[in-house]
Amino acid sequence: MTDLLGPVHRESAESSLRRRFEGRLVGPDDPAYDEVRAVWNGMHERRPSLVARCSNAADVGAALRYAAATGRAVTVRGGGHNVAGTAVADGAVMIDLSLMRGVDVDPGARIARAQGGCLLRDLDAATLAHGLACPAGVVSHTGLGGLALGGGYGWLGRKWGLTCDHLLAAEVVLADGTVVEATEEEHPELLWGLRGGGGNLGIVTRFTLRLRPVGPVSYRTGVFPLSEAAAALADYRAFAEAQGPDLHAVGALKHAGRQDWIPAELRGAPALFLTAAWFGAEELGPARTAPLFARAAPGATASRVMSYAQLQALGDHGEPHGNRYFTKSCYLTGLSAGPVGQLIGSAREMPSPRSSVDFEYLRGAICDVPDADSAFPRRDAPYICTVSAQWTDPAEDAANAAWSRRGVERLADWQFGGAYVNYLQDEKPGKVAEVYGAARYERLAAVKRRYDPDNVLAGNQNIPPAAHPHA
Repeated sequence: MTDLLGPVHRESAESSLRRRFEGRLVGPDDPAYDEVRAVWNGMHERRPSLVARCSNAADVGAALRYAAATGRAVTVRGGGHNVAGTAVADGAVMIDLSLMRGVDVDPGARIARAQGGCLLRDLDAATLAHGLACPAGVVSHTGLGGLALGGGYGWLGRKWGLTCDHLLAAEVVLADGTVVEATEEEHPELLWGLRGGGGNLGIVTRFTLRLRPVGPVSYRTGVFPLSEAAAALADYRAFAEAQGPDLHAVGALKHAGRQDWIPAELRGAPALFLTAAWFGAEELGPARTAPLFARAAPGATASRVMSYAQLQALGDHGEPHGNRYFTKSCYLTGLSAGPVGQLIGSAREMPSPRSSVDFEYLRGAICDVPDADSAFPRRDAPYICTVSAQWTDPAEDAANAAWSRRGVERLADWQFGGAYVNYLQDEKPGKVAEVYGAARYERLAAVKRRYDPDNVLAGNQNIPPAAHPHA
């Protein structure tokens, strides 16, 4: 297999890699090893054989060829934020893109070219200087690559669509180490698969993204005691399902913090938080967000006008690196009394004060993209719900994972079908096929057969080249 490396003149595969590699190679004996192998979810304590900290696409290709020559599995790290810890595996070669975080913005064309290791905060910092943004997730230390390749829900989803809907082109290192540019004209089927196919098809070292204009955001949030949650959620449903594209309303059942605006009697107890963000003309913000709280009076509200960058960083403190996470998700047909009762029941049973049950009404511009234009499934799902456990003590792993699983299972009678691929964790065989549906799953498998026939890039929610409903 050393032929994959070209003429090596009797050098070992690793010596050849070190000679060609421009980034940094970190092995188990390196003082930096423990730091660079760590991922966001502290549950995943795994030891790769080598961490290849790439500086360019050529480094990625060299690392892939080295893995093939030595018979090692491959994982890919962008931000390392995937809840399932897919960026790291025991004995594998971790292809680490985290040194590749450059962003180039063309404000006139409203396009950004972002390297594959960018975090959302890197992209935002470059684009917001021009009053532009690419719709993306809600935690700024999330990696762009994993988010975009799996879809990319976020605050601007209803107004502008998903992150993957803004992918215009991509520089991709294929499993054999070659580099291609996926565009609508060249490798269009590969580009289709990159828009929501979950990272199965190649390693993206540069994303070309469409940008949208953004300005100040009017933000209003309110907290309700759990005893008032059912009535408040009925109001949320009416408000959310009637909101226009400039509004986005979300909800969370979680333990209330100790901020000054939260009533003393609610602090530290499970509570309902409802939040509305207005992206239209600033002067209209108060009038457009206030109706969320017009009927069921919250215990308290807080409102302010903030920059889009501040909005994007609001979730950072609540999801620190190194804590332990377990998340299950589902789509819901609606928020009638049945599912609302189950959501509140999950909130009452939280085993950790750091956990949450999150939900939001989707649709809007997400549904405007023709279903055949991307690999992303379930565009017409009305609601998404995630039951997210977070804790720190390994002894509490079983209890927290069981709570998360149970929280989704108890919603079975109201589920729309499928799940968000970026939230899959600890799934039964066949779940990925269920997520994508038969036709989309087979089309993705066909793209996989063309670009990764040996399933080298299997460290993900995998779609093997030979599609099988139980894979």
